[in-house]
Amino acid sequence: MAAADLLLELGCEELPPALLKSLTKALKTSIEGGLKEAGIPFSASETYATPRRLAIIIKDLASNQPDQAIERRGPALAAAYKDGEPSKAALGFAASCGVELDQLETLETNKGSWLVFRATQAGQATASLLPAIINKAFASLPVPKRMRWGASRIEFSRPVHWLVLLHGNHLIPAEVMGLTSNRITYGHRFHAPEAIQLVDPAAYLPSLQAAKVMASFTERRETIRQQVLAEAKQHQATAVIDEDLLDEVTGLVEWPVALTGSFEERFLEVPDACLISSMKANQKYFHMVDDKGALLPLFTTISNIESHDPSVVIAGNEKVIRPRLADAAFFFESDKKTPLANRYAGLETVVFQKQLGTLANKSQRVGVIAQAIAEKIQANPKLVERAAYLSKCDLNTEMVLEFPELQGIMGEAYAAQDGEAAEVSLALREQYLPRNPSDNLPTSGVGICLALADRLDTLTGIFGIGQKPSGAKDPFALRRAALAVLNILVNLQLDLDLKELIHLALEQHKNLPKADKVETELLDYMLDRFRAWYQAQGIATGVFLAVRGRGVTHPYDFDRRVQAVASFDKLDEAAALAAANKRVNNLLSKQGYSASVDVNSSLLTEAAEIELAKQVAAKRSEVAPHYAKGDYQAALHSLADLREAVDNFFNDVMVMTEDDALRNNRLALLASLQALFMHTADIAQLQH
Repeated sequence: MAAADLLLELGCEELPPALLKSLTKALKTSIEGGLKEAGIPFSASETYATPRRLAIIIKDLASNQPDQAIERRGPALAAAYKDGEPSKAALGFAASCGVELDQLETLETNKGSWLVFRATQAGQATASLLPAIINKAFASLPVPKRMRWGASRIEFSRPVHWLVLLHGNHLIPAEVMGLTSNRITYGHRFHAPEAIQLVDPAAYLPSLQAAKVMASFTERRETIRQQVLAEAKQHQATAVIDEDLLDEVTGLVEWPVALTGSFEERFLEVPDACLISSMKANQKYFHMVDDKGALLPLFTTISNIESHDPSVVIAGNEKVIRPRLADAAFFFESDKKTPLANRYAGLETVVFQKQLGTLANKSQRVGVIAQAIAEKIQANPKLVERAAYLSKCDLNTEMVLEFPELQGIMGEAYAAQDGEAAEVSLALREQYLPRNPSDNLPTSGVGICLALADRLDTLTGIFGIGQKPSGAKDPFALRRAALAVLNILVNLQLDLDLKELIHLALEQHKNLPKADKVETELLDYMLDRFRAWYQAQGIATGVFLAVRGRGVTHPYDFDRRVQAVASFDKLDEAAALAAANKRVNNLLSKQGYSASVDVNSSLLTEAAEIELAKQVAAKRSEVAPHYAKGDYQAALHSLADLREAVDNFFNDVMVMTEDDALRNNRLALLASLQALFMHTADIAQLQH
C-alpha cells in the first residue's frame, strides 16, 4: 500500500490571535480522529498556524484503506436444511449477503455448526474519503463567533481565500469551505504577496520561509522570545516575558522582528502596574526592568515586517504609546486627590446586579462574611472590616474605569498612599486572587478572608436568583469563583466547612427567590468542580467518586482523602480490596443491613472468618491514631494488609447461610470491615 505525506492548508483573512492555539489543536485532533475512524494508516502529524493560515501535514498517509475481512454468522447448520431442502432462513441469509447458498461456508464451534459468510472488502481510496473528513474537521473547529462574507452561506471566523490539498505530488480534488483545492499558497502579505505553486508537501515549509513566513507557531514563538531577550541584553536590561502575551503576539505576526523603543522617565512616577498594563493590553509590548526589578522606560514591540528604516517603526510606536501613558499619569494624579474611603458613597449608586443591590450592598455583605471567616482563621477582624469597606472603592476611580484590569492593583496603591494598614492595602489586591488555577494565592489573613467572602457572596447571590451556569454559559464566571474558593481552602490548608460558609453567605442576602434550594445546589455544584480538578492531575474519576460519596464538606479534608485513595489505588492490593468492598456493599444493601452490631466471636466457626475478625479488630486499633490526625494515606496503606484475609474469607466462607445467627454475624463482620475503609472513602467506587 503506497504512502506519502499529506498537506492541508486553509488560507484566510487574519485570524484572532487568541484563537490560533486552540484552532490548531482542534484541527489536529479532528483530522487524526477522522483518519483513524476511517482506518487509514499514518505515522504522525504536525500543525502550522499563522494569522493567515491553518495547516497540517500528515506523515506517511496511506493511499487506500486496508482491505477488511468480513465474517457474518448465519443460522445453525441443523436449521439450514429441512428434508434435504434449504430453509427460508438459510436462503434469506445468503440473499442478504449477496451470494448463492452454496457459496456460504461452515463454521465449526464447540456449540455446533453454523452457516457463515466470509469475504474481503477492498479499502476505499484515501482521496475519496478525505473531503468529508476535512469538511467535518473545519465545521467542528471551536470558533466562538462565526461570520459570513459576500453572498456565501459558508461560516468561519474570517473569510477564506485558498485551499491546498496535496498527497505526495498529487492534487486531491475537493470542495472545502466553499473553496476548490489547488497547489497555490501565498507568502507574506507585504514581503512576498505573489502566488507560490507547491510541488509536494516537502516544499511547503521552505517555500514559505523563502517568502518571509515562519509557519510553525512553536518555532515563531521561540524566535520572538529569543529576539526579545537579545533586545534586552543589548540595552543592559531584563525582559519580562508574559507567556500569554507571547502567545498573543505570536498569533499576530508571520515574520517577527523585535524592535525596542522608549518613553519619558517622568511616566515612571505612575505605579508600574498602570504602565505595564497599558503597554501589554493596548500595544502588546514587552516591558523591561533593571537588575533590581525596577521598571525601565523601555519596551520591545514585535513588528511583522523587516523595515528598511527600523527607526521609523520605532518612532511610530513611541508616538502611539506616549498618549496612553500620559492618560495613565493624568488619571493617577486626578485619583490621588480623593482618598479611597471617600469613594464609598459612590458605590451606593453602582448596581452590582439588579436583584442583589449595589456595590455598597455587596461590600457590606462581604464584610460580615469576611469577619466571620477571620474568627475561624485567626485574622485581625478590625483590619478585615476596614478592607471589606474599601474593597470596591477603586472601581470608582478614573484609572480603573479606563483600565478595568487594574482593579485591586490600584486599590492597593491608593490605600497605601492614604496611609491604610499594610495588610489592608495588600488585601485590596489579593481579594481577586487566584484569577486562574495557576495564579498566586492570597498570602495575608485579611486577603484570604476577603477573597473567600467576595466569591461566596457572588455564588450564593447568583444561585439564589436562579442564574446558575447552564452548559457553556457562565456570564458571572461562577465556575472560576467556585474553583478559586476550593483552591484557597485546599492549597492554604484551611480546614473550613464549605457547607457552613455557604450558609453564612446565604444569610446575608434578603428575599432570594431560590433561597430554599441554594445551600444544597451550590454545595453540590462546588464539590463537583473537584472532578475536573483531579482529572487534570491525572487522578481517576473513581478516586473522586470514592470520596464524593462520603458527604465530606471540608475541601481540605476532601483533598487529603482523595490523595490518600489515589496513593492506595496504586497498590497491588487495591483492586482486590476494591472488588471485595463492592461485594460487601452489595451484600449489605440487599439485606437492608445498616445497624452497627458487634461481632459475636462465639459464632465464628470457620478458620477464615476467625482470622478476618482477628485482623479487623487489630487494624481498628492500628489505624485509629492515623484517622485521629487525618493521615488517611497511612491508614489505607495499613488496611491493604487485609487483602489475603479478605480473599480467604470470600473463598472459604458462605455468608448467606440458612442459619440466621451465623448469617447476621458474618454480615456484622463485613460491616466492620467496610467501616474501616469508609472512614476515608468508599473504595468500592474504584471498580468503576
